[in-house]
Amino acid sequence: MESGIDSKSKGEKGTILVTNDDGIQAPGLNALVSVLVSTHRFNVLVCAPQLEMSAVSHSITWRQPLRVEKVEMDGATAFKASGTPADCASLGVSSVLFPSVPDLVISGINQGSNCGYHTVYSGTTAGAREAFLNGVPAISISYDCYGGLSFEEFEKMLSLINIIVIVPINKNIDLAAAKACLPIISGIIAEIKNNTYPQGCFLNMDLPKDVANHKGYKVTKQGKSMMKIRWKQITSHGQPSEIEHHLLFRRQLSGCQVDIDDSDHKSLQEGYISITPLGVLTHPDKDCKAYFEDWLPNLIQQHQSHNPLLD
Repeated sequence: MESGIDSKSKGEKGTILVTNDDGIQAPGLNALVSVLVSTHRFNVLVCAPQLEMSAVSHSITWRQPLRVEKVEMDGATAFKASGTPADCASLGVSSVLFPSVPDLVISGINQGSNCGYHTVYSGTTAGAREAFLNGVPAISISYDCYGGLSFEEFEKMLSLINIIVIVPINKNIDLAAAKACLPIISGIIAEIKNNTYPQGCFLNMDLPKDVANHKGYKVTKQGKSMMKIRWKQITSHGQPSEIEHHLLFRRQLSGCQVDIDDSDHKSLQEGYISITPLGVLTHPDKDCKAYFEDWLPNLIQQHQSHNPLLD
């Protein structure tokens, strides 16, 4: 990606834009902003969704204008927007909402981890990815607040709430999670100011549940962990029925796919703060590329032998 660093203010303080997918009222975002402001080392900007936007991935608003409204947030210049996390990040780095391009975009702190394949679904990750696509250094941050729950306990919790809600875990824990990010954030800002920060990736950070007693910071690779789901037919009252005029289906957890090798998810479960460089380009397995390099010429040759007009 081309860097937008040269267009940034060279002021003493680094400028950080914060967004998320849990919404402007989310405790993780507010704890992060509070901690950043309390250091007096950063100019803090906020552009976040007005509503909860978990699992919207990298969707954007195209046909409708965004409704943006200024909100009060101590020590920060903050706005809530009607769009997605990617919308908020894009608007925030555009120099239209704010007078200049931020040095760094932080998306988070998300309630729940985002490891492995979950980064594909994550609005939190998308906020950082969108900034990266616009040439701005970025990091997505998630807190494994549900860590330690068994699969059965986690499934029961989801079945009780039935919808995604953001529940404050504990203000002190939220602040501890935000404070654990500070060394990384400060280090990144320093590298950006020195023009030594790499421009070929953005970062995805996951914080373990017992973040106050984490085992350290660890650079990891993206794994393949994810929740497996199944679909269950329901009625508007939540029970299966065949007399409805329309059909309703709800996702249910059916299992977990976990990594057995060294990965972001495995390191997180071991108590480390996982820091994973991510990109935008996909990198399929080498065996797949080799297979299709052999398969495609043979396929075309077979079609041409049966269809001379294709020659």
